[in-house]
Amino acid sequence: MKLFTNTCTFDYKWEDVTAANWKKYPNDVSTHVIAVDVLKRELVNNGTKLITERLITCQQNVPGWIMRLLNCKNISYVREVSTVDLVQRELTLRSCNLTYSDYMKVYEVVKYTPHPNHTNEITVFEQEAKITAFGRISKLCSKLEDWSVQRYNDNAKKGKIGFDSVLKIFKEQLEDSKRQVDGLVKVVDDLQYSDILSANSSVFKKEFENLKNSSNN
Repeated sequence: MKLFTNTCTFDYKWEDVTAANWKKYPNDVSTHVIAVDVLKRELVNNGTKLITERLITCQQNVPGWIMRLLNCKNISYVREVSTVDLVQRELTLRSCNLTYSDYMKVYEVVKYTPHPNHTNEITVFEQEAKITAFGRISKLCSKLEDWSVQRYNDNAKKGKIGFDSVLKIFKEQLEDSKRQVDGLVKVVDDLQYSDILSANSSVFKKEFENLKNSSNN
């Protein structure tokens, strides 16, 4: 069994990172993820936890010796179960491979949490993957595990760059939407103020006419 670990930070608050997570794939950098399908989604704990099950489809280059060894193709499927905990402010994603699981098992846990010293500015990303290959030849299993660890390392670097680009776009869209909403609120407020002025003007005009008529009489 080989262990891969990775930690990094994103310069966005946890709420933005959690929301953008649903738009993480596909992106122009992490091209190995070609499809993400939601299988199930439910709210629990009085709406404070969102649990989502997804099927992730990956396509990436696999060395010829592995394809011959496992008689496999370069398409693989991963089952992911994620939990968004609004109370603890924690997003946890747990996943395992469905393809070629008779030969190798990969269990991965990813967590997004607020930075302890910058809770509303920075989000901490923690990743751990346990990779175990099965077979009679231990040296071959070790080689397969080493390749998987290296692939994880390569994808982690791309994943950081790719998610940063997704977060940047998401933040821009969020700020643009906020400006549009603020603009609409201002328009509504102006219209309401105009209506009040118009209504008051009619009342004042009527009272003036009444006073004028009274003085003439």
